[in-house]
Order: sequence, then structure tokens, then C-alpha cells
Amino acid sequence: MSDQQWKAFEVSISDFVAEVTLTGPGKGNAMGPDFWRELPEICAQLDRDDDVRAILLTGSGAHFSYGLDLPAMAGDLGSVLAEGAKARARTEFHDMVRRMQGAISAVADCRKPVVAAVSGWCIGGGVDLISAADIRYASADAKFSVREVKVAMVADVGSFARLPLIIGDGHLRELALTGKDIDADRALRIGLVNDVLPNHEGLLATARATAAEIAANPPLVVQGVKSVLDHTRRPAVEDSLRYVAAWNSAFLPSDDLTEAISAVFEKRPPEFRGA
Repeated sequence: MSDQQWKAFEVSISDFVAEVTLTGPGKGNAMGPDFWRELPEICAQLDRDDDVRAILLTGSGAHFSYGLDLPAMAGDLGSVLAEGAKARARTEFHDMVRRMQGAISAVADCRKPVVAAVSGWCIGGGVDLISAADIRYASADAKFSVREVKVAMVADVGSFARLPLIIGDGHLRELALTGKDIDADRALRIGLVNDVLPNHEGLLATARATAAEIAANPPLVVQGVKSVLDHTRRPAVEDSLRYVAAWNSAFLPSDDLTEAISAVFEKRPPEFRGA
């Protein structure tokens, strides 16, 4: 698998640990069509590979991920945003959301524990992704934002399903309703990350050491620990994902969303009117 070419990731395997690195191709490792297509394939391959006992997930360059690549995904959103979009367009959009949810769930459902290492920005879909990891570390320069509300969207691929079990309901509501940015220290205080390291090098060293510790334990027992810990939460997560996919298919199309996307392309602040 290490020799396989991916468009949105680099994958290497050594000493029973797979390192999966986001590479874009969008700016800041933004999540475009290649990301959503390749991530579940990578997770499935690593899940089957007996030479992999733990996974390290990180981003290339200065940032973990800017989140959803709106320009690259605009075509997929176009049909449901069209005026008077009816059942077919909404059904196709619902199917797309479920596929994207499945990509993030592939990380959570992988039997091999996943350690996320975050530097720089981790926005929107980036937070969805790390919420599916088992352990999260950050460098001191990391910043996090559940920013979908600022682009007239309800986050729909995992944050709302998984973060209440990680940071608690009150902290999640604050982040989700304001769309504010928080730094690594705040992320540590609310439990979003397990530890904060001074720099990127220290971050990777710590994440690699933890992944190696996991890989040194009996692999079937490690998988059993993860399975038991996930057992009671899995039905609630799936119910939340199904509900938000249906909600967004019905209510996402709006003048405010069109304005938000236009503002992104025109590089200006949006003007929301509640329509």
C-alpha cells in the first residue's frame, strides 16, 4: 500500500504504524472530491492489513486542514441550490452527504486506533475528521473552528454526532453556534486534544510514540478495547448522522447559503438575511 499513489493523501507504513498525511490538493489540505473518495478506501485497506496496528493521521505543510474545499465542491452543491430544486436534486444531495459521512465514519470504524496530530488550522471538516480519531494531539500553533454556521450550513459529517462525547454539550454549542476560533490551549482545557506540544516536531514525535505504544500491545486485544469503547456510542452517532443528512437535504438550500458561497468566491464578508 505504501507504493500506491493517492491524490489527496500520502501513506507510509513502518513498524506496524501507518502514517496517513493529508496533501490537498486544495490549499491548506482542503477537502475536495479526491479526499472524500480516497479516505474510505485507505481506511479499508489499513483495516485489512496485518502489518498495521495503529494509524497516525496528520496534515502536510503548516496546516492540518482548512476543511471543505468549497470551490472544488461547488458543482456537487449546485443542483440542490438551484431554484425550485425538487426530489431528485435533494435525493442526490442526501446521497452525497451520506457518502461524505461514510468517509469520516471509516476513520472511526477502523479497527486500528487512530492518533491525530494537528498543527495550524483545523477548520470545519478538519474537526469532523479529528473527532473520528481515538486520540488527538496539537502543536502550540494549532487553531480549531466549527465554522459551518458562518457559511450558512449545519455541520453534517460528524462533529455534532461525536464531539458531545469528547468536549461536552456546552462547549460544542458555543463553538457551533458562534463559529468562533479557539487556540490549542483552549482546545486542551475543553478536552478536544489530549496534549499540546511546543512545535510541529514535538507534536509528531509524541504522536508517533503513542502510536508505537499502541502497536506494541496485543493487536486483537487493542481492537477489542476499541470495539467495546465504541459499542454504546455507535447507534447514537449513526442516528445523529442520519438525522442531519435528512435535515440538510430539506433545509440547506437558502439565499444565505448562496450568499455565503458567493462571498467566498468574491473574497468579501457575507450579508445574511435569514432567507
